[in-house]
Amino acid sequence: MKYRQMGKLGIEVSAFGMGCMRFPMIKNAEGVDVVDESVSTPVIRHAIDSGVNYVDTAYVYSNQKNEMMLAHALRDGYREKVYIATKLPTWACNTREDMDRLLGEQLANLETDCIDFYLVHALNKGSWEKVRDLGIREFLDKAKASGKIKYACFSFHDGYDTFIDIIDSYDWDMCQIQMNYMDIENQATLKGMQYAGSKGIPVVIMEGLLGGKLAKAPDNVQALYDEFPVKRSPVEWAFRWLCSQPEVATVLSGVTNMEQCEDNLAIFDRCEVGCMTAEEEELIAKVRDAYNSRTKIGCTGCRYCMPCPNDVDIPRIFSTWNDLNLYGAKLKENGRYKRIIADNHAADKCIECGACEGVCPQQLPIIEKLKQADEEMR
Repeated sequence: MKYRQMGKLGIEVSAFGMGCMRFPMIKNAEGVDVVDESVSTPVIRHAIDSGVNYVDTAYVYSNQKNEMMLAHALRDGYREKVYIATKLPTWACNTREDMDRLLGEQLANLETDCIDFYLVHALNKGSWEKVRDLGIREFLDKAKASGKIKYACFSFHDGYDTFIDIIDSYDWDMCQIQMNYMDIENQATLKGMQYAGSKGIPVVIMEGLLGGKLAKAPDNVQALYDEFPVKRSPVEWAFRWLCSQPEVATVLSGVTNMEQCEDNLAIFDRCEVGCMTAEEEELIAKVRDAYNSRTKIGCTGCRYCMPCPNDVDIPRIFSTWNDLNLYGAKLKENGRYKRIIADNHAADKCIECGACEGVCPQQLPIIEKLKQADEEMR
């Protein structure tokens, strides 16, 4: 396993960061959807045995059961081998006391006395102003002083100007941003990532595969890869591009099974800072243009917009719309959208309440795009 410096912190973390959000779910005895620990525990432990020392979860993941799943996987001595990252849900913080209460719950969920990397979750302009005014900086200072957290961090979903405002507003230990070769001008942007690096603030990457969309190349992208003299999978190209960036401390990959874990372990062992040649950078620029020519909407499938009050399955609709267009399938009256209609989750059920747009990390015009998707696929 390759390790990378965590900026100014003086520690090293594995280039492959284990993301815990995407493990498969099953129903427990009470009929509640929970993580299938028969899958997650062996995968997490195998990754750690193979050198991974950074694991990422959040209070909200997996119906608020993900932290407990991770705690179970880290029993039997595994806790001492890793840095845990989890996140304070800003939307659940309406008072300063809520922050203390939630941190206490998370420490109990994770069966630990100290959380290594504690992130203020999914900051944007509005949520930053809210928690800032509630006293988030004082809360983080107190939590660090008490030993309940080691490093004060934030994750981010907004534009460059907001990112700069936030990162300059506190002595952050780390920031987590969405970045992949498609997002260099989106969200925090490549320029924002480089700014964080210039301040010695390590950058953790999420959505390196853009919600899985970069893992399977459509024909116009695959043709570019096939023409290149060095052969790599689409997943390896995406992670290689990220690992080449010197500001990146670790790249989160949300694996769902042991096969994906093994693939990631091998890929990250072949990637390091500066590994991309000029010719490879040119290839990625062409790939970026090829994807942009066919992508309908930049939904990553994070499901922050769900559940919809009117049962519209927004991520499923957008995934179908993008996939059909990316891979050249028939849009009108296709089988995938017919099944969504039959399940009574289609876009025409949208009542334009706007709840989804208020929580979308990508700040997508969901209502407008649902109408367009329904028109093109029905």
